[in-house]
Amino acid sequence: MELSKEEFLKQFGGDYGYPDAPKGVDEMRAADFKRLEGMVYLDHAGATLYSEAQMADVLKDLTSNVYGNPHSQSDSSMAASDLVTAARHQVLKYFNASPRDYKCIFTSGATAALKLVGECFPWSRESCYMYTMENHNSVLGIREYALSKGATVLAIDVEEVVDLAKNHGSGSLYKISKHSIQRRGKDVLSHNCQNGSLSDFSGNNWNIFAFPSECNFSGQKFNLSLVNLINEGKIPLQQQGKWMVLIDAAKGCATEPPNLTVYPADFVVCSFYKIFGYPTGLGALIVRNEAAKLLNKTYFSGGTVAASIADIDFVQKRKSIEQVLEDGTISFLSIASLRHGFKIIDMLTTSAIGRHTASLATYVRKKMLDLKHSNEINVCTIYGQQASKVEGLKMGPTITFNLRREDGSWFGYREVEKLASLSGIHLRTGCFCNPGACAKYLGLSHSDLVSNFEAGHVCWDDNDIINGKPTGAVRISFGYMSTYEDAEKFLKFLQSSFVSLPVQLNNEYMLNLNTLNLVDNWSQKAVSDVSLRSITIYPVKSCQGFSVKSWPLTTGGLMYDREWLLQGSGGEILTQKKVPELGSIRTLIDLELGELFIESPTRKDKLQISLLESLADLSAEVDVFGQRYEVQSYDDRVNTWFSEAIGRPCTLVRCSSSKYRSCTYTGLRDHPCRDTQSKLSFVNEGQLLLISEESISDLNRRLSSGKGDCGQKLLVDAMRFRPNLVIAGSSPYSEDNWKKLRIGEACFMSIGGCNRCQMINLHQDSGQVLKSKEPLATLASYRRTKGKILFGILLNYEDDMDGENEISAERWLQVGQQVYPSAE
Repeated sequence: MELSKEEFLKQFGGDYGYPDAPKGVDEMRAADFKRLEGMVYLDHAGATLYSEAQMADVLKDLTSNVYGNPHSQSDSSMAASDLVTAARHQVLKYFNASPRDYKCIFTSGATAALKLVGECFPWSRESCYMYTMENHNSVLGIREYALSKGATVLAIDVEEVVDLAKNHGSGSLYKISKHSIQRRGKDVLSHNCQNGSLSDFSGNNWNIFAFPSECNFSGQKFNLSLVNLINEGKIPLQQQGKWMVLIDAAKGCATEPPNLTVYPADFVVCSFYKIFGYPTGLGALIVRNEAAKLLNKTYFSGGTVAASIADIDFVQKRKSIEQVLEDGTISFLSIASLRHGFKIIDMLTTSAIGRHTASLATYVRKKMLDLKHSNEINVCTIYGQQASKVEGLKMGPTITFNLRREDGSWFGYREVEKLASLSGIHLRTGCFCNPGACAKYLGLSHSDLVSNFEAGHVCWDDNDIINGKPTGAVRISFGYMSTYEDAEKFLKFLQSSFVSLPVQLNNEYMLNLNTLNLVDNWSQKAVSDVSLRSITIYPVKSCQGFSVKSWPLTTGGLMYDREWLLQGSGGEILTQKKVPELGSIRTLIDLELGELFIESPTRKDKLQISLLESLADLSAEVDVFGQRYEVQSYDDRVNTWFSEAIGRPCTLVRCSSSKYRSCTYTGLRDHPCRDTQSKLSFVNEGQLLLISEESISDLNRRLSSGKGDCGQKLLVDAMRFRPNLVIAGSSPYSEDNWKKLRIGEACFMSIGGCNRCQMINLHQDSGQVLKSKEPLATLASYRRTKGKILFGILLNYEDDMDGENEISAERWLQVGQQVYPSAE
């Protein structure tokens, strides 16, 4: 793992860092990317970063010149038109495309460019849309236009079986594997789709073959010789007619734009933020002139017509293909900004950017493959290169992978992303909108994919492992300003967070679920004289709570705890993670008066809400973290108060009843919760959260060592974790193994550890909400198991009463009561 930068430069120095450019990568990073200090950005495949010098040039340009709507003849309009024309030529030059042969159509991005092709292409029942499995959803989406016109759609795998460079480009060097034919309509199995193959048509039809220049999932670069081989008919596609070739260059063009003089594809799409970060919302369709003549756009708009008459069916479209296909006023100020991005690319050169990023990716890929657990199990499974039979397959500066534990099970990609965030590392997880590549590399069958969807898995959710298989992966990608230090920090993160070392006995309290020995079950003697130190109630979810000496229990836990919450204007649940200002709102309940009092530093008046007020006429249902609740809403007086307190529109609702939630829990000890009919208010999981003072003390000892967030020493108190109950007298983390406990006469069932999130990194200081990486980063270093960072335990109250009575007689918790835990 430890390889000095000097040794790295001995191997990659000729390619790394732009030795022939006016600025080296270190100088450029220090001058133009100061905002990256303290972080590692590794999602350049998603969006690369703009340079500060680039943005300064954009600002100077826009504040020094007047650019008007180019659909006019004024001086400002002509200035904008000239810039747009120059930008078109600059884009064509970037792809080495002659203006005599190609046109540049500006769109809102690569996706819009692909949609334009699908919408305007002359599909017919004799057409075929063929694409490689490794394609973005935006390429797959074209099939909707093809299928709607009765065309055939076919996904294929293209395997390069030997090195083309040694075999003069023969089409026989590709192995084409076809997937099932897709057609819509009553003639799905018509005469032209027999036995899983495509029979010949009349030859007058138009077809499209689509592939990416670089797969955005694996980083594998497709051989662009495919363009020439298809144009020359050397790859048998079993479909007569004219084949057009579409290249999705959105990912690949940042380091190796397709050379359209050498590989004259008919359509190429790109997004400029992938190349130099800004502007976003701008892309292009580079279209060959012969192919452009085929595109027939139905809709017309401002700027696309030479003349039209409002009350009769008369319209004459413009002759220029750019004007016909670009609806309305194009984003001319964004287009004017392109030259400032290309200025940087021209200074560095794309070939140098390709070599620089490849050196980093090659180095990291090799180091990742060398990582092993103490039992010699490989840590990293990398997708792409090693799956190919072609020696020296070209890869982009992208590494997509999953990680295994020493027992062979998978770390979930969300766990990796969560820990990376705590380490200041920005990466990407999921399937990256490339379902074909994802299924191919992860080995997911159709039944797996359908089963995962039926289990609730959708794009961007947290279901990263289902039935023991990953549903997605982790992706890192390098950009033109990435450095060796970025690579080394990422590798050290993998080593420290995921590689198991031989176990060494010491005096540290690590997460251990099987070593706690207690006195006999339900002994009348407390273990180490454990007692209840504090009770805290949180009436409004995510707002401050208040401490009491004693408090009644109900079937839902502590009376009135998390019984209210705030919803945003769109019905979303507001928490401190979204609205940190909630942490400054103070609450208090007076049981004798039957009132809830609420205060905010931004409001002079105190809000008072009756606990007994009937709101039956304002009842509704809401969904909170997958649980349906019947709620009661409040009037404008209450909602206005909260809206002004947090600075955004919101409404307050109160839980009136909830469906009883099954509490089967497969957490720390894989035991089911006995209380399968626990009533829950607006809590996430268990009714109560318990923290021990000894566990807090151990955490603070680790934090005070200065090894936490940026080496800063800090201490946290129990209230940082928003517990209901704080106990004292036990050993650190002994609560991990408690299965049940009794406090006074009240009995509780533990449903396992509480999975902590970024919310515990928020804290109030002088009225301001501050956020750091601690204490979650330190907890992650020793309290992590199966993708969860555990601290404290969740409890459900075991009420032994029958009937609907909410308050159990003499069931009150009091500070100072003894705590009797049991591990059985």
